[in-house]
Amino acid sequence: MKPRQLIFELFGDYLRHRGGEVRLRALVAVMACFGIPDTTIRVVVARMRKEGWLAAHREGRQTVYSLTDAGWELLDERRDRIYGRAPTPWDGRWRLITYSVPETERLLRDRLRKKLTRHGFGPLSPALWLSPHDRVEPVRSAFADQPSVRLDVFHSDAGGPAADRSIAARAWDLAALDRDYEALLAAHSPALDALRKGDTEGQAALTERVSMIHDFRPIVFADPDLPLELLPDNWHGTAARAMFLEALDLSREPAHSFADDLIANT
Repeated sequence: MKPRQLIFELFGDYLRHRGGEVRLRALVAVMACFGIPDTTIRVVVARMRKEGWLAAHREGRQTVYSLTDAGWELLDERRDRIYGRAPTPWDGRWRLITYSVPETERLLRDRLRKKLTRHGFGPLSPALWLSPHDRVEPVRSAFADQPSVRLDVFHSDAGGPAADRSIAARAWDLAALDRDYEALLAAHSPALDALRKGDTEGQAALTERVSMIHDFRPIVFADPDLPLELLPDNWHGTAARAMFLEALDLSREPAHSFADDLIANT
């Protein structure tokens, strides 16, 4: 696990519920549980501060770090993608976005594509993206101040269940995503069994919890959260999400209590 990503995971899952800030010495102690040395943490923290993700202030001889507004905004967006999913009936209509960005604005075009992906849109063709969900507005508002970006939005239906599933299979690599979910289940199911038995405490609870979030996050970010009607048979994503949520529930108290004690004794 990369130190930068671990810092974000700790702020998002733990520190946001503990005042949103942490002394550098305490951060070093927590990250040591993941095998990350002191010198690496100091370099990464300094870099993240320079890039505008972390802010710092002094309390006596201690340096205290917190996320900037940009950092919290990033974590809130991630949180919505991970936890904000609720199964709702599909109305059978697709939301389509076509875009036009000048060739001279390639970085802006790449940013637009990343934003579309982040909000669950998939490419049916290079400049035609679609989603079964009404998530157009976050994309549109993100580029409202970019006059060189032109977005056109349409609603449509595809003519029946077979056509809809064909579209989904072409817009997203669902087979690869299903394999990722299957691998996640294989990797973390033994840890869930141990949590159910109450056998996971202390540092093991913290490292398993953060590792679970870290492993689940990139998969769910790639998941367009399709309605059941559009998913392949024997979809592993449903079981993986259930495992993830149960593991988080069972590990919260032992993991956070261990972190509390570790920081208090630093």
